[in-house]
Amino acid sequence: MAGRSAVHDALAQAQRSAVHLEMRDDYSHADPEFAEWQEGVPIEPNERFRAWFDLVAATVARGVQVRRARIVSEPATEYIRFEYELTNVLNAPAGEQVRWLPRQRASDLALPGNDFWLFDDELVIFNHFAGDGGWTGEREEKRTEPAVVKLCGSAFEAVWERAIPQDEYRLV
Repeated sequence: MAGRSAVHDALAQAQRSAVHLEMRDDYSHADPEFAEWQEGVPIEPNERFRAWFDLVAATVARGVQVRRARIVSEPATEYIRFEYELTNVLNAPAGEQVRWLPRQRASDLALPGNDFWLFDDELVIFNHFAGDGGWTGEREEKRTEPAVVKLCGSAFEAVWERAIPQDEYRLV
């Protein structure tokens, strides 16, 4: 990701909570780390990953609860398999709490149309992706309307309640 994103800035400023809901099975478009992983290169905290690790670790150290939930299809795509390994190497060691929800268990949940971050129950940042997993022109969209914040907060909590913690979830 070139430059600092709105998500990076919001995470650095979060005071209480940061939650992230991911609902896609592929974010691989032009992801060099994914391509390397496919070739057998192990995931390591390189410069790109180190910046995220350090940001999350500092955020958690300030007392901010950072949670990530992923809704995934089973059997998992190759990209989700990459993310699962990445979570064990990066997200969880940095202090993120991560849970996984098999898509078939999400059918009756009201969910927004895009992945999002919600910060301190005040700011939603939607992530906009193209069909191939790459970013669209408008990568991030900030929203603060109470109805949008409420929708995203309740959607995340509904997923979180049903989802399986990282250390218990096994890829299918």
